[in-house]
Amino acid sequence: MHDSAAKGLNAEAEKKVGVLLVNLGTPDAPTPSALRRYLKQFLGDPRVVEANRLLWWFALNVVILNIRPKKSAHAYQTVWTEQGSPLMVISQQQQKALQEQLGDDIVVELAMTYGNPAIEQGLNNLREQGCNRLFVLPLYPQYSGSTTAAVTDQVFDVLKTWRRVPDVRVLSAYHDEPAYIEALANSVREHWDKHGKAEKLMLSFHGIPKRYVNNGDPYQLHCEQTSKLLAQALGLGDDEWMLTFQSIFGREEWLQPYTASQLKAWGAEGIKDVDVICPGFAADCLETLEEIAVENKGYFIEAGGKDLRYIPALNDRDDHIQALAGLIQRECAGWL
Repeated sequence: MHDSAAKGLNAEAEKKVGVLLVNLGTPDAPTPSALRRYLKQFLGDPRVVEANRLLWWFALNVVILNIRPKKSAHAYQTVWTEQGSPLMVISQQQQKALQEQLGDDIVVELAMTYGNPAIEQGLNNLREQGCNRLFVLPLYPQYSGSTTAAVTDQVFDVLKTWRRVPDVRVLSAYHDEPAYIEALANSVREHWDKHGKAEKLMLSFHGIPKRYVNNGDPYQLHCEQTSKLLAQALGLGDDEWMLTFQSIFGREEWLQPYTASQLKAWGAEGIKDVDVICPGFAADCLETLEEIAVENKGYFIEAGGKDLRYIPALNDRDDHIQALAGLIQRECAGWL
């Protein structure tokens, strides 16, 4: 057998596993122009906004993109770091930690659904490194068509252009995984050990329109299951915690109760201190660092509350990385 043929057979026999770690994304800079590019891509995705495309195109391009970028840029400026966007910095730390945890048998690449590095870039990087078995891990514990499905759309849009399509597996959700729940519980316990236990624990998830759930999206059920498992792990009574939804956008009804409204109600009722955790966010970002820890804290205090303490996302905590690594190793069983 010729050497070249033998090398070809060896290469074919050696199946290399690549993991594409995907989060939502972030603008390249905290500026109106960068926000405009990012929001156009994000809000232009029909998975994110399910509406008449012609009417939404007009609303997005004529109204929203001429108003929102400046406001959003100001908000991003309050959380931006010397290294860049918190979401990007933390995601890079997660990718590095996972690569170290998994070793050389698996290649881990980071991608963002919107902005950079793009999903196409991440897939190309894995292909260039010889990965012909692909595991896609969207960092959304609770499935929603507006997040997880948006990732799979882009992944398969890219693969449609490839001559050779790799073996592909996608994790749709991990909302009830014991290791994920335990990492959340550990983060709350550590917070309580350091700051004391507040009167209420709020579990705030990103909201979606109620219409999406009515049309079959399992997101609300996943959020409820995560919340109940976490409350159970912490030994909380029903009156000690509450599930709420944040980041409401537009005029239609979204999943309730709304985070801001509930905090205002608690403040008015005489609740003095609240702990808030956001289990649906794998990494801290604008929605946690600014919307919860600053904006919603202000609502609570203005309504009569004394203190709101935000419990950081799992980020690159060791137990979080081990939980994700365990998911990857299990889902890639038979490949390694």
